Amino acid sequence: MQDLPVFEFGFPGPLRDRLVAAVLDGSKTTTTALAQDYELDQEPPPVPGYRATVIDSAGEPVAVIEMLTVRVVRLGDVDLQHALDEGEGDESVAQWRAGHEGFWHGADYRGWLNDPDFTVTDDTLAVLQRFRVADRV
Repeated sequence: MQDLPVFEFGFPGPLRDRLVAAVLDGSKTTTTALAQDYELDQEPPPVPGYRATVIDSAGEPVAVIEMLTVRVVRLGDVDLQHALDEGEGDESVAQWRAGHEGFWHGADYRGWLNDPDFTVTDDTLAVLQRFRVADRV
């Protein structure tokens, strides 16, 4: 696990804690990042077979996940199955989109970007990732 890259769900705090719990209980099997996140970090998006160590809000490793599929799509093209499998209780793509826009338009994400006016559109590229828990710590 020490040789694996770190995978962080959201920012440390209540959201990350909920997402990590959903990963660990099996209700979260997909996640979404914006393509620009990888560009800003100067890293390529993951590919199937990619493994990473999931950390909790305290920075402690809790699991190893393995990517099963990775797709780059427009936000306007995110499908219902992906939204449901994020394990956040959303029942529609619109509900999923509203929750994710709240994150991307929130102070933490905009602060990380250093862009207080950042806004997503239907054409914003998203990296949709389906994963499995390969190991628990």
